[in-house]
Amino acid sequence: MEKKTSKFIYWTPRILSIIFIFFLALMSLDVFSSELNFWQTIGALLLHNIPVFILLAILLIAWKYEIVGGIAFILAGIFYIAMLLMTAITTGFEWYYLSWAVEISGIAFFIGIMFLVDWLKKKK
Repeated sequence: MEKKTSKFIYWTPRILSIIFIFFLALMSLDVFSSELNFWQTIGALLLHNIPVFILLAILLIAWKYEIVGGIAFILAGIFYIAMLLMTAITTGFEWYYLSWAVEISGIAFFIGIMFLVDWLKKKK
């Protein structure tokens, strides 16, 4: 039973991170609906995928050093909430900001917590 739990705790944050990063990358594909030329589309796609590249780099580091993943994913969730608050302050609050915060930050928090649990389990 202990071995199954350890495998679950080890693989869950890694698999969820991959799915989460893929989800964020999919959301950046909305640049193709814009009427941009080729180079503008490439630039917009790269710009929209900066968080994806950062989280991918963090995942690669966190694969071996879970503490990095735990802290970084939690900070990413906090950063996203801060960005939403800045948007709400400048443009006015919209109800769907709350669902965005839960969808993006909530998942990032969960992944971060799972990495920290794995790190604590390894530390013992």
